Amino acid sequence: MALWTAAEAVAATGGKTSGEWQVSGVSIDTRTLTRGDLFVALKDVRDGHDFVAQALANGAGAALVSRIPEGVAKDAPLLLVDDVLEGLEALGRAARARMKGKVIGVTGSVGKTSTKEMLRSCLSGQGVVYAAEKSYNNHWGVPLTLARMPRETEFAVIEIGMNHPGEISPLAQMADLDVALITIVAPAHLEAFDNIEGIAREKAAIFDGLRTGGRAIINGDLEVATLLKELAPEGVQSFGRADGNDWHLLDAEQGPHATVCRARHEGEAVLFKIATPGKHFSMNGLAALAACVAAGADLGQSVVNLGQWQPPQGRGQRHFLSLDGSDESVGIDLIDDAYNANPASVGAALDVLSGTKTSQPQGRRIAVLGDMKELGPTEADLHATLAQHPGLESIAKIHCVGPLMKHLHAALPSDKRGAWSETAEALAPEMRKLVHAGDVVMVKGSLSMKMALIVDAITKLSQSGQAKRKGHH
Repeated sequence: MALWTAAEAVAATGGKTSGEWQVSGVSIDTRTLTRGDLFVALKDVRDGHDFVAQALANGAGAALVSRIPEGVAKDAPLLLVDDVLEGLEALGRAARARMKGKVIGVTGSVGKTSTKEMLRSCLSGQGVVYAAEKSYNNHWGVPLTLARMPRETEFAVIEIGMNHPGEISPLAQMADLDVALITIVAPAHLEAFDNIEGIAREKAAIFDGLRTGGRAIINGDLEVATLLKELAPEGVQSFGRADGNDWHLLDAEQGPHATVCRARHEGEAVLFKIATPGKHFSMNGLAALAACVAAGADLGQSVVNLGQWQPPQGRGQRHFLSLDGSDESVGIDLIDDAYNANPASVGAALDVLSGTKTSQPQGRRIAVLGDMKELGPTEADLHATLAQHPGLESIAKIHCVGPLMKHLHAALPSDKRGAWSETAEALAPEMRKLVHAGDVVMVKGSLSMKMALIVDAITKLSQSGQAKRKGHH
């Protein structure tokens, strides 16, 4: 069945088109366009209208445009609207209106994407599940996600993010939510907000998108939990470690390959497992289970499915890199968390590292940290304060990348102070000297810091078998 027919797209957007066409997907990028997609000519770094001819040549079924671009035939399958982004938003709203299932919206300073992916896992097999492939959570990402949603969807998970005040409310209203989940409120975007209460109020704007009778779920352990409860509709549910939470996490045991969690809900025990080490994942997992139940899914099935979930690349994924062809147990444990960073998520990552056992007795725990961006006027202090994190006690060395991480580097005790470089490019070649067999290495930083280059450099040591063994260099 077509995702959109010409008639449906015209009815949704109020646009004009010539001829009959139908599309099976929606794309904003000619590089990832699939044959049969509707190409949306958004204006971003470049004007999408410049790529319409190429998109149609590559097999696009039609293009959403605000003018007929040069080099495109007048009878080409074009959907002509006044404003392309508004046209995409209209498609998103129409897709939501025709879909009869439940929509869960997820926002938060940390853990949006991992919680979204946990929900995708939890709900699988309980109906037709749809969630964005990537972190499409901004002013064009949310309408794009909705416009791509198949009409037969029974559970949709929509990630909603923000950089500036006023962004979340219209996106949440567009998604028309049955369940709204706030994972955590942390100083992730203080450049745009005066304080943590300002961030909390913006996150709580997700409740503007709740349908009548919709359910709100919040983290009850936050210092702003009382404020969130005041801003939430009646019947708000909380999750967390503190007594009094509706979903009460009793404990989380971090093993080498999994985290086993015990919780209580309405007097009943809830035991669940996550197939990756990390106590912070236990809170996301509990939040996901609460959202599944609020959306009408089965708790037992959701718990079983959650046990299959693993973090995606760059978000806490673990790899063992063998360094010795003759002995596969000799190598480096790499925790790849290079996709994103703010004070809360770096703290959680340091907790994971400090609780990870080394594979060899002589192995060390090593962190490689890149700058955390968008933290506003207190950014230097927020970096330096990481030196006081309790997890550092069991971490041997911390290597730092970037001008902001120089503040942490200076604040570290001398025995833990590793290398510092301005860029990941500069530090990457040094990794062969800085890590040894038996070490556990965690790499984390904001995406723009390109910490994936450090991950690649460490991974290549395995392929060449060239990391020096401790005691043999």
